[in-house]
Amino acid sequence: MLDQDIARIRAHRNNLSRYRRLLKTRLSDIERRFIERRLAEEQTALEALTGDAFPAAFSLPNMPSVSTAAGAER
Repeated sequence: MLDQDIARIRAHRNNLSRYRRLLKTRLSDIERRFIERRLAEEQTALEALTGDAFPAAFSLPNMPSVSTAAGAER
């Protein structure tokens, strides 16, 4: 299962790169909107897949921000 997940992650990352490259080219408004929508869909799919495949690896601990910690020291 892990190999399939890694292959899917790689495919989504490749698609994201391709869409970002396309956005740097001259496009009509319709083409640009389509690619921006696909880029958002691919990003969402990648985030969902990485969250399911590696739930602990991508969650960050709740840490106070620097400004909050500095205010508490005063």
